[in-house]
Amino acid sequence: MSDERQKPPTGTIRPVSPVVLAVLGIVGLVLGWLVHPLTVELSGSAPVVTWPQPTLLGFVAVALGRFAWDTRASVRDRARRLEPHRAVNRLAFGRAAAYVASVLGGAYAGYALSWVDSRAELASDRVLWSGLAAVASLAVVVCGVLLERACRVRLDDDEA
Repeated sequence: MSDERQKPPTGTIRPVSPVVLAVLGIVGLVLGWLVHPLTVELSGSAPVVTWPQPTLLGFVAVALGRFAWDTRASVRDRARRLEPHRAVNRLAFGRAAAYVASVLGGAYAGYALSWVDSRAELASDRVLWSGLAAVASLAVVVCGVLLERACRVRLDDDEA
């Protein structure tokens, strides 16, 4: 029994699945497409997407990318070794960001597509800003996956 307590737990965490990200994006796409007719039916007007949404998502993508870069450097550099609990926290943060941004990106893309053939006054603005928010969400997904991948350590690493 004492031998079991002295052994560190072993195991691996599988990387985020592209299939899961795609399914979440498709769910978001459908939900985003439905926002337009449902909000018009319920409140008489549809939400307006403007510059703050894609800008904020762009800032999040840049921050995640920088965090991934620093994490990768910490994992590779033995002098700045990343503590295991911090690596797991960063991995979870990257994965959560990728999941949420996948749904958001799909939702913004669906909302933009719902306005493509519309002759409404702000339709072109909604398509533009929703499309940019979808692209920025995709950047967040990529940077979240990069952050998750940056937390990988070699199995033969004696300090892992």
